[in-house]
Amino acid sequence: MGQKVNPHGFRVGVIKDWDSRWYASNEKVGDLLVEDHKIRVYLKKLLYAAGVSKIEIERSNEVVTVYLHVARPGVVIGKGGEQIEQYRKDVEKLIGKTVKLNIVEVRNPDMDAQLVAENIAAQLEKRISHRRAMKNAMGRAMRAGAKGIKCNCGGRLGGREIAGSEHYHEGTIPLQTLRADYHTALVTSATRCSVEAILRYFHRENCFDLLLTNVEVPHKKPAPDGFLMAMEHFGVAPADTIIFEDSPEGIQAAQASGAPYLLVREIR
Repeated sequence: MGQKVNPHGFRVGVIKDWDSRWYASNEKVGDLLVEDHKIRVYLKKLLYAAGVSKIEIERSNEVVTVYLHVARPGVVIGKGGEQIEQYRKDVEKLIGKTVKLNIVEVRNPDMDAQLVAENIAAQLEKRISHRRAMKNAMGRAMRAGAKGIKCNCGGRLGGREIAGSEHYHEGTIPLQTLRADYHTALVTSATRCSVEAILRYFHRENCFDLLLTNVEVPHKKPAPDGFLMAMEHFGVAPADTIIFEDSPEGIQAAQASGAPYLLVREIR
């Protein structure tokens, strides 16, 4: 019981390929793996709104080629290709190597596990019923041509006190058939009740005069909506505000709000 294998790794060499494709000597492998992880985490956070399905990385000599599979390529490319060039320079600055950034459009986002899971999580953050969100996503996937789909939501569903999980499935899901193309994804969502529960657990529920979650803020970072709403609530100008941020998209949002900000670094 409980012995599960990653379905992508299970099918590598049969119908799947590696997401990172390069060769290196033994002493360099660890550093390059960490570098790949940094690239993926950075781009995923920065371009979350574009619907990033997966990020593939290839290396040849000193050139790192990144393939971004996105549902909304226009968000990444920007007007006249200015935005994608800026992202390329940001990644070059992050790893200190020459980077090529290629955009691959996801033709059918309703059949991509990662994008379907992120869509369900976004609906949960907007207080839509988890059953309705899952069944709608499953229905769209089946209509798009999927042969089977299984969804599982776990946590304090519907604001209940005791966490639990519910799963629904439709169609055929042959887990052991190597020729069956199989996608999985895991996405977390920060609903208001879960944020409040975390604060209560650490006895910090009275430390904040205002709590804004995705329910109240219409657009996620790097949009500055959350900061601007907080300033309006307290009746203060951007010049009289200090923002503490630890993420690249948060820094972009702080800059867009016009308020001074401080970068918080992780202490190890």
